[in-house]
Formats: sequence, structure tokens, C-alpha cells
Amino acid sequence: MTGNRTALRISLIAIMTAIVAVFTLIIRIPSPIGGYISLCDAAVTFVAYAFGPFSGFIAGGLGAAFADLIGGFPQWAIISFIVHGVEALVMGLVVRKNSQSVAMCILAAVLAVVIVSGGYLLLTTLFGLTVFSEAILEVPGNIAQSAVGAVIGLLLYTGVRKAYRQLDSLRW
Repeated sequence: MTGNRTALRISLIAIMTAIVAVFTLIIRIPSPIGGYISLCDAAVTFVAYAFGPFSGFIAGGLGAAFADLIGGFPQWAIISFIVHGVEALVMGLVVRKNSQSVAMCILAAVLAVVIVSGGYLLLTTLFGLTVFSEAILEVPGNIAQSAVGAVIGLLLYTGVRKAYRQLDSLRW
């Protein structure tokens, strides 16, 4: 890889990390156990589709964690990094070969829902942020957040790809 290509990827990851953080912070709806519902997954989905699984993992994980850190929820940062990083990685891997396949996009969205809702349920309990009986209250909101985010992110990706056909060449 040339130096210019490396610099471009690093720059894109930095910009996408900031976009994920902004999408996470711009609308926050409080949840029952002290977290919040946001548009994070829309940005995570866009990054995974547009720039691939590895860029998605870094930008999705770091952007969500930074949003928690600067938004007053530092106890959630490591969980958000893991959950949204893995969400982007898996989505990016699923659509890697064919991001225009409806079946692959649906599969990626379903996996995102499972990763986000299951990840937060499991990790908030394991990390001691709450007990399982309270963490289960978060599941419907996390399902809604990740499902709506997957649709919005796909629409953003589709629109940007139509305007900028070279977008797919930036996947890593």
C-alpha cells in the first residue's frame, strides 16, 4: 500500500470516528437503567458498508466510546467500544463482497440487532453495571436502535454511493 493510500485510510477512520461520536451524541433518549438510545448504529452501519469491516470496527468502536466519555457516560465506554466495534466488523464482513445484495444487507441488519441487544445485555451484567433483571429492560430499546440504525445507515450508504461511485474503492 502506498503512503498516500495509508494516509487516506487513517484520515477516513478519524473522520468516521468523529461522525459516529456526533451521531451518538446528537439525539440521546434516556433508557431505564441509566444508558441511552441514539443514532449511533446509523453511523456504524454506514461506516461498515462504505469503508469495510476493519475501518468500521475502529471508527464504530472508538466513536461510540468517545461519545460515552465526553457525553457523561464513562462507565459505558468500554462496553460501547466492544459492542459497536464488533457490530461494524460483522456487518462489514457480511456485505464485503456484495454490499448491493438485499439478502446480505438484511442478514447484516439482523446480526447487528443480535450483537447490540445481546452485547449490551451480556456485558452490562458481566461488567457489573447492572443486574440481569434490569439489563433485560434495555433489550427492546437496543433492538429498536440497531434496527432503525441499520436502515438509516443503509440509506445513507446508498445515497452517498450513488453520488460518489468510487466509494467502494475505499473499503478496507
